[in-house]
Amino acid sequence: MLALALGVFATSCGRGDTDVSRAGALCGVPGLSGTVSGLVPGAISGCGVERAVRLEAVHGVRLSQPATLDCPTARSLGRWVRKSAQPEVGRMGGGLAGLRVPAHYACRSRNHQSGARISEHGKGRAIDIAALQLRDGSEISVLDDWGKGQKGRILRRVHRDACGPFGTVLGPESDRYHRDHFHFDTARHRGGPYCR
Repeated sequence: MLALALGVFATSCGRGDTDVSRAGALCGVPGLSGTVSGLVPGAISGCGVERAVRLEAVHGVRLSQPATLDCPTARSLGRWVRKSAQPEVGRMGGGLAGLRVPAHYACRSRNHQSGARISEHGKGRAIDIAALQLRDGSEISVLDDWGKGQKGRILRRVHRDACGPFGTVLGPESDRYHRDHFHFDTARHRGGPYCR
């Protein structure tokens, strides 16, 4: 009876069993934690998420704020955390505890520029990461640590490793809009991932 009720709930939110597994894992991936949001309508044409989730943690790594994303983006973040961010941080500061997230879903144009195309943020396909938060309370900050010592080397490697799981990866060397964070999105480009 409970399984039937969960199936009805998942279907009513626009979810199929590829998005919510039998074990209750978010987006069918054990280790992704949060809730199913369903349809998130956009305030302007081109915005909105048909099948949104509210992601709160990835493989035990907490997000500083819950992120509204589609499942492909949540799964890409999960792969990046598990295969790059956690191993690269290693035991520094007791290990990776969280991700400081300054932006996720927002119905807006690219870089908030008037007349620009709708950002991938406006489609639930993007997340910004400003820092890797460590268990001892310290951070590896994109703004403060990029290009500096061991923390800077970790940031360069996790930035590089995001290219592939994500279709677009932008950081401090891409443009002035990304000097203080990484932008990851799951847009697909004809020539392969766009990483700067």
